[in-house]
Amino acid sequence: MNKITNYFRESYHELVHKVSWPTWRELQSSTMVVLIATIIITLMVWGMDTLSHLVLTQYYKLFQ
Repeated sequence: MNKITNYFRESYHELVHKVSWPTWRELQSSTMVVLIATIIITLMVWGMDTLSHLVLTQYYKLFQ
């Protein structure tokens, strides 16, 4: 039981005193980077899906 108590005590100490939390401005900036990257990757996947659908549709038309 002492090990568990010690673990939580040390975890709390590290969380409160050793962790460097971002400022509100840094958090907003990081969020925008993630949002823009997500949109770009989503558009790339959508484009590849659309292109593969178009190619496969044309390919299947050859064998009808």
